[in-house]
Amino acid sequence: MIPRLAPGRRGVIVAALGTSLTVSWASSYYIPAVLAGPMAASFSLSPVWVFGAFSMAMIVSAGIGPVAGARIDGFGGRGILMLSNLVFAAGLVLLAVAGSPLILFAGWAVIGIGMGIGLYEAGFATLAGIYGKEARGPITGITLIAGFASTVGWPLSGLMLASWGWREACLGWALIHLCLALPLNACLPKGTEAITRAETPAENGPPPSRMALALLAFVFAATWFNSTAMAAHLPGLLQEAGASTAVAIAAGALIGPAQVAARMLEFGLLRRFHPLTSTRLAAAAHPVAAVILVAVGGPAAYVFAVLHGAGNGILTIAKGTLPLALFGAAGYGRRLGWLNAPARILQAGAPLIFGTALTEWGLSAIWLTAGVGLAAMAALLLLKRQ
Repeated sequence: MIPRLAPGRRGVIVAALGTSLTVSWASSYYIPAVLAGPMAASFSLSPVWVFGAFSMAMIVSAGIGPVAGARIDGFGGRGILMLSNLVFAAGLVLLAVAGSPLILFAGWAVIGIGMGIGLYEAGFATLAGIYGKEARGPITGITLIAGFASTVGWPLSGLMLASWGWREACLGWALIHLCLALPLNACLPKGTEAITRAETPAENGPPPSRMALALLAFVFAATWFNSTAMAAHLPGLLQEAGASTAVAIAAGALIGPAQVAARMLEFGLLRRFHPLTSTRLAAAAHPVAAVILVAVGGPAAYVFAVLHGAGNGILTIAKGTLPLALFGAAGYGRRLGWLNAPARILQAGAPLIFGTALTEWGLSAIWLTAGVGLAAMAALLLLKRQ
């Protein structure tokens, strides 16, 4: 029998959950960048078809998220997270054995189910069930670890692709889910410790207003649109600003470290402040970076990447900490699923929308994401602390 961790072993729980989520992100969100080309070529398709299947997976995850969150609220997150590893493994195996584009799309649809029950939202809800309103620190902790998913995932996918092929790479990730992530999730506390303690409605405050929920859902959708648009098109955007290819790539490489550095700042200095304060600062980072990039041009590529990455790093944490601080732990998982559903859907279209804008407008396309960022900032200013 796998030993279970006690809630008091906070550091070990954060390390276990952060590592399992790293596997989940690396084997879903980050594999198309490496495997889409060879995956499509084996079926004589354009890579656009694989990215389309991935977009479909994100839409599937948006529909599954609220259901998974409600389940975590009632029964804890350990079982849902363990199920996600089995679902991810099944989807990856389907990709590996796909003999036709139809099976390929089916494999991505299964992975979409895994994304809906096994990424940050499920991890955040699990921690809220363990620690209640004290989950802010652990939530930051798991994002610090899983923030390295691309750093780990892209090279490992590339290594497996070069050594064995894309189908075997998918099988390799399936085995990692079964042999590493699944046992780590099995070690977690059930995740109902804070739920079963006497948390009365008075302790959680009044029910959140529809306006507050709508504003926060808009903030998440807007900021994830920008994050996904930049992830897909940042080098091209920086080159439109006058940066060389080498500078654009080097600047893009700074986003990951900037995200982690900002999360460490959130874990230290900014944790003294309400999450609404740090989220407002983070939302302002991309519009400020956009103004600097347009004003200065290519030499500002590094500044743009650092500011955008830092803001994005804190906004990722805010997806978990801000709803908890504003609305409390009761019903947190289901609420988080609904709040992030629009973000998943908009995220699926972000690369195409911003790519079209970049082609038509050049550097001026940055005003699209800057405007979206300012709208998110305005929505955050309308939100009030509970």
